Amino acid sequence: MFKGAKALLVPLALLLDSAAPAEARHDAEPPARGWVGTWEAPAVVGVSTPEVASGDSLRQVVHVSVGGPRVRIRLSNAFGTQPLVLGRVTVAVRAAGADAVPGSVRRVTFGSDVVPAGQDVRSDPVRLDVAPDSDLLVSAHLRAVPRSQTVHPLARQVAYVARAGDRADDVAGAAYTETTPQRFYVTGADVFAPPARGTVVAFGDSITDGYGSTEGADQRWPDHLSDRLQRLPAHRRSGVLNAGISGNRLLRDGGAFGVKALERLDEDVFSRTDVRTLVLLEGINDIQQEPHQTDPAAITAAYRDIVRQAHAHGIRVIGATLTPFKGWRVHDDTVEATRLAVNDYIRTSGLFDHVVDFDRAVRDPADPLRLLPAYDAGDHLHPNDAGYAAMAAAVDLRTL
Repeated sequence: MFKGAKALLVPLALLLDSAAPAEARHDAEPPARGWVGTWEAPAVVGVSTPEVASGDSLRQVVHVSVGGPRVRIRLSNAFGTQPLVLGRVTVAVRAAGADAVPGSVRRVTFGSDVVPAGQDVRSDPVRLDVAPDSDLLVSAHLRAVPRSQTVHPLARQVAYVARAGDRADDVAGAAYTETTPQRFYVTGADVFAPPARGTVVAFGDSITDGYGSTEGADQRWPDHLSDRLQRLPAHRRSGVLNAGISGNRLLRDGGAFGVKALERLDEDVFSRTDVRTLVLLEGINDIQQEPHQTDPAAITAAYRDIVRQAHAHGIRVIGATLTPFKGWRVHDDTVEATRLAVNDYIRTSGLFDHVVDFDRAVRDPADPLRLLPAYDAGDHLHPNDAGYAAMAAAVDLRTL
């Protein structure tokens, strides 16, 4: 649970919006079995920003992993100090830019138009044919926003803002004349996909969040992992959620870098839908950020705590080795020794249900402490699109 916030999912009544068009009406809730998580962007921090204001409409892109005939949306006011008051909220299939596919706009209801401070809400289910590996548009008329707005800063995808009032039902995106690089409020999406094998959560920092990948191209390593899974038969596919937060640490809260990993598991993993597997890639920021954590035992103790909690929820954990960062501005022999010791523990301790060796997948054979130049986004810490693809290719799909 987030510090200073009641980060819980509010139970919602199932409503039928008789005022909405027929195609926007909501079904009764299908049985719980069959819902899987298809997309996530964790709530990170509360900010005061002029980019989104009361009265605006906000249209955001959600790139799903697995598809299905029904969808539901999760909103968060986790870092708000006042209620978030919603007008109309819709979900649609994206055509291009801020344009929706004609005939696909569906009204979304939440049981109330008010999201209390410190809380999350999940929508009633909506009939919409969602294709795997596709884009949805989630649009909301924001009648009143709190002074502290809940955001995910590193979206790697623009969102669209309309200053002209309620434009949530618009098919054309012409009214959405401004953009922002941050995500606001929308933190999750589920689909009803009974053949799927549940949900995989990629839990990590900026290397999971996709720093260094091409904006708008969905080239993060969890995106590539989802692409691999969607090529399998339907009964072997899983939804993939990206619970990466840029700058996140295991052991210390980081302000704009989010609540520390040990304290965000409930919100970003355990509260998500039908999670079966957690891929853990955290620790490099504990090592390289100030103050440096140079005792590998502190990091490995955090791993043990995460595995214990995950196993208590019936979730298997895949431990991922920390990737190379020689050439990054703070790299030296001391921090490198810590990384190597942590990786040795991941590979040999037997703590994890399985291990994926991301270090081996992206390092330069001629200098194993560095990223392979073809995989380096340029700062010697973050992979580029090709590096993220190589990381995803290293995951044994049978372990998920």
